[in-house]
Amino acid sequence: MTDPSAGADHTPAARQPVGTPRWVKVLGVAVLLLVLLVAVLHLTGNSLGGPGSHLGLPVWVLRP
Repeated sequence: MTDPSAGADHTPAARQPVGTPRWVKVLGVAVLLLVLLVAVLHLTGNSLGGPGSHLGLPVWVLRP
């Protein structure tokens, strides 16, 4: 006799890919790039803000 479970591999559910979805990988790469960008900006002194950005003009501009 034939085995009824032999055809189970050909069901549509068995053909679905296994693993991490593409959108999770894309989101992970985007977050990693954003973190690297912020780290590079911080290390080069070109940060996106902070306490020093709210102090107004530098002293050398105020006293010529």
